[in-house]
Amino acid sequence: MSGEERQKRLAVLIDADNTQPSIIEPLLEEIAKYGVSSVRRIYGDWTSPNLKGWKDALLEFAIQPIQQFAYTRGKNATDSAMIIDAMDLLYTEKFDGYCIVSSDSDFTRLSARIREAGVTVYGFGEHKTPKAFVRACDKFIYTEILRKKDEKEPEVHQSWSSRDLKRDTRLVTLLRNAIEDSADENGWAHLGTVGQNLANRSPEFDPRNYGHKKLGDLIRVIGLFEIDERSAENSPAKNIYVRDKRRK
Repeated sequence: MSGEERQKRLAVLIDADNTQPSIIEPLLEEIAKYGVSSVRRIYGDWTSPNLKGWKDALLEFAIQPIQQFAYTRGKNATDSAMIIDAMDLLYTEKFDGYCIVSSDSDFTRLSARIREAGVTVYGFGEHKTPKAFVRACDKFIYTEILRKKDEKEPEVHQSWSSRDLKRDTRLVTLLRNAIEDSADENGWAHLGTVGQNLANRSPEFDPRNYGHKKLGDLIRVIGLFEIDERSAENSPAKNIYVRDKRRK
């Protein structure tokens, strides 16, 4: 089986001190979009009462807990253990990608080092995650969009209106630049190419951050771009192309 045909093997490494057990099910569902989580490890001091809420989740989802005692007050030994394990796994050259689950900037250099080896890094953390760590990943998903709707968290599921989206100047600029760089001589850009361009420009970009499941939905609602659905040869599917309305 060729590398293109087989599913990517992923190593999932979770920082228990900076992650809530309530997100584990949607987290693993999200990771399944990118490949198979061949390794699932979570790091923390399991003698601490702060982590007792993880017990049921570890059993249900077959996640291996790695014990790391807090030898010195104020020092995060968990991060060090997680980094060492990640490097050991990297040297085996068995994995196509790493999922680093934490909101801690201590994993910035680790993510950069894994990418230097030509391996994809998917980051998962809260909106408070430092930008340095976010930008060190190939793709970064904010865990707030994975939370269940009935949880008492900031509302991130509500769809933004066209007016709200247009007011976000950073988003508008990001979309326009990605479309322009992906466009042909007539200004039309294939939606898939635009999506890849957006990921390269901004690892944390995700239409779900704006309450829309797909990029196409976001572009339709914002109302700044023309949309052309073209029939695909020998397929019932449609190819979607977009163009800036300012382009004539």
